[in-house]
Amino acid sequence: MDLYLYNLISNMTVENICCTLRNEFTIWSTCILERYAGFMVYPLIWLVILIILYYPYICAFSLIGLSNAILFVWKKIGSLPEDINSQKWDKPKQFLSLAFDWIGKLLHSYEISGLENLPNGPGILVYYHGAIPSDYFFFVQRIYRLTGKFIYSVLDHAIFHIPGIRLFLSICNTDHPTREKCLNVLKQGQLMGVAPGGVREQNYGNNHYKLIWGKRKGFAQIAIDAKVPVIPLFTQNIREGYISYGNIRPMRWFYERNRWLIFPLYGGFPVKFITHIGEQIPYDPNISPEKLTEKTQRAIEALQNKHQKIPGSILHALKQRFETRNKDKQ
Repeated sequence: MDLYLYNLISNMTVENICCTLRNEFTIWSTCILERYAGFMVYPLIWLVILIILYYPYICAFSLIGLSNAILFVWKKIGSLPEDINSQKWDKPKQFLSLAFDWIGKLLHSYEISGLENLPNGPGILVYYHGAIPSDYFFFVQRIYRLTGKFIYSVLDHAIFHIPGIRLFLSICNTDHPTREKCLNVLKQGQLMGVAPGGVREQNYGNNHYKLIWGKRKGFAQIAIDAKVPVIPLFTQNIREGYISYGNIRPMRWFYERNRWLIFPLYGGFPVKFITHIGEQIPYDPNISPEKLTEKTQRAIEALQNKHQKIPGSILHALKQRFETRNKDKQ
């Protein structure tokens, strides 16, 4: 047998040996790929699915992450202090505000109506929470450009666990505060923005614009304790720009027990956004938190009935973008 193999190998040319080795390598590599391909393909499939289901969020947080990186580099190069309220941070803030204000104009021809209803002093801005609150973000940036001050915005605690955006959130004056901190902010004369519907309204809402606040009335109690007015906000066509789906029983069940799941959404349609600022609901020492909550709900619903086509229509919202601009809007 050994003599046979020796004669066989000795009779093979170098070319035949190389061809044999190449064939063996091809067979071996094919087996390896077939064995481990699943470990690479399946994660990629899930990644593609997640991108398709959540691409507006991915785009939004990618933009925020890029802004955070720019601010971080600016801080290092400019030797800016840790105190973001320092005047040395004014230029980065102005750059940030200008950039996002232009994004709002390009994407949604964003405008604000009713600026005369904003108080000169403290107050609580209560807004309807869309599938993605880009309208409120554009509102905050526009107000900063007009007043030089960022509204103190109350956000869900989950957003502060997202890596790579903490500096950006600090610059924009956002927080998940305690009741005591909210009172201190208002006593300092700041405006505070809050969406009582939160993620539940974000997930469950649709183009009928029903308020989904449950029993939340904390903002009303704070407004009474701080003796400040409540100012209702509503953004026209917010549900036509970004649309949530997946509002099915298993997902609702999962969200109600974990309170962190964000339903899939689609959109980014270039519809017209107009944030309407309603008349102030003044401080009344004799009103209860429940009554003030109901009064605020009715005020937002009145803005909806006045300015929003219900149920909303994407085509109608697109058409509004090309209508004549009102000089009273900013």
